[in-house]
Amino acid sequence: MTHIFSRRLALIFGILLPLAETVRRWHQISAGTHFIFWLDDVLLGAMLLYAVWRTRVDFNDGQRFLAAAWGCSLGMGYFSFFGMLADPSRVESGPLPAEWVQVIVGAGLLLSVLALIGSLRPAVAR
Repeated sequence: MTHIFSRRLALIFGILLPLAETVRRWHQISAGTHFIFWLDDVLLGAMLLYAVWRTRVDFNDGQRFLAAAWGCSLGMGYFSFFGMLADPSRVESGPLPAEWVQVIVGAGLLLSVLALIGSLRPAVAR
């Protein structure tokens, strides 16, 4: 994986993650309950977008922010994915079946690992 892959995926995750989580938890947000479970994904999206912004001109300057954002994503994804596997009855799936949510979170976890690896590799000087 390359740093370009890591940056592009950070941009995609940074936009889609808060949007998808808002759709998934809309019933809780509109009821005013458990909004903190939604806020973590918004903060993670902001971290990823900030990392993309910091790496826009000079990758080496923002590399630590990108790696940190992917590290947070990996930690959150690990907790979420294996928590769902440990107790599938507690999966908050929203409009999707619970199994789909588990597959999507698992794929996101795998992509986070690959993006973290890409973010740690040195950029090739031009």
